[in-house]
Amino acid sequence: MSSASRRRVVINTDAKNEADDQFAIVHALLSPTLDVRGLIPAHFGQRRSVRSMEESREEIELLLRLMELEDVVVADGAAEAIADEVTPQDSPGARLIIEESKGDDTLYVAFLGPLTDMASAILLDPEIVHRDIVVIWIGGVGYGGLESYCGIEFNLSNDIAAANVVFDSGITVWQVPSNVYSQVSVGYAELEEKIGGTSALADYLIKQLIEFNDAHHDEPIESRSLGDSPAISLMLFPRGGQFRTVPAPRFGQEGHYLPGSGHPIRLVETVDVRFLLEDMFAKIRRFGRRPQAG
Repeated sequence: MSSASRRRVVINTDAKNEADDQFAIVHALLSPTLDVRGLIPAHFGQRRSVRSMEESREEIELLLRLMELEDVVVADGAAEAIADEVTPQDSPGARLIIEESKGDDTLYVAFLGPLTDMASAILLDPEIVHRDIVVIWIGGVGYGGLESYCGIEFNLSNDIAAANVVFDSGITVWQVPSNVYSQVSVGYAELEEKIGGTSALADYLIKQLIEFNDAHHDEPIESRSLGDSPAISLMLFPRGGQFRTVPAPRFGQEGHYLPGSGHPIRLVETVDVRFLLEDMFAKIRRFGRRPQAG
């Protein structure tokens, strides 16, 4: 496939935070129109681990082994949030974003966790906001009082200062808030019927999702929202969502919206969940039918 028919992509992921990043990473790597220029393991705060970024990297490396991929760039992101809105957390991941932003065509950077590395890239190289780059962020609560759960949205909570840097900067942002990303739910039965037994990769994806639910849910559950996956489907087919242009807000310490810079951002209000899930399932099944090495 020619480079002209592929989108350049960087994926920033707190891969070991929950159990949905894994599906998004695999979907991207199995998609021929996405030229994945690098994976950036991200931190997910210190509430569950003091080495969350390192755990994200280990999970990425596990997925790459299961996919038998050896040439994918993995560049560590920051180990923790930025201290304030003027001080970057320099990291190989932030530097990778800066370098890739200098290409001739659009760079899509998907953030499946906090915006730490994007904010750091902006603070390290302010000219990046004038380059052809699209930041897709899974984060923030719904607008107009819409919510899928109470309290501060998790990805935002892990670096509020970084979100304010990015939203204030004027860089192109597509925001997928919690009321949208929470609607990408799959059940255990569907996963087993669609991809179960097709490969060691597929079986691991299902197993780790069920194990996460068992460890972290204290109520009956047999499903999970693949909340990070809209970032991938929107890169595959940007018109597969409904957008509204809104003024960029700022974020308060409780996760609520405040008046901001007013730079326009694109708020994602719906995604094509049928396309997202069926495309992902088909690619994972097809991966299981690939010729075996050796």
